[in-house]
Amino acid sequence: MTNDNPVILGFDPGRDKCGVAVMAANQKLHYHEVVPASEAIATIKQLQQQFSISLLVMGNQTTAKNWKHKLQQELVESVDIVLVDERYTTLEARDHYWEMYPPKGLTKLLPKGMRNPPRPIDDIVAILLIERYLSANS
Repeated sequence: MTNDNPVILGFDPGRDKCGVAVMAANQKLHYHEVVPASEAIATIKQLQQQFSISLLVMGNQTTAKNWKHKLQQELVESVDIVLVDERYTTLEARDHYWEMYPPKGLTKLLPKGMRNPPRPIDDIVAILLIERYLSANS
């Protein structure tokens, strides 16, 4: 990765599970996954080694202060951490999920508002946090 296109790590912190995403500033998605909260820091460390991450953006709700402090203490390579407003991201992530993974079979027949993604979508929230940061800072 070059500095021409910085790489941002999105982090949706939670008590039990966390969403993690890595995206370039040009919005090219490199990675996204939902991980158990107990593995989040190890996953972020691994992603720091794999990608040249210039910034970490994370949601500002529920457990954000505790996670920010923990990340600042435990990450070997320090990285700037920016809190992003995460209101309504879960609702937005549901729609975004179906854009990324169009419904198949009978799910296609359900009205949009009644479709529930078949897996946790915290990683999609992490993607949205990066997108919110980029749109607010472009």
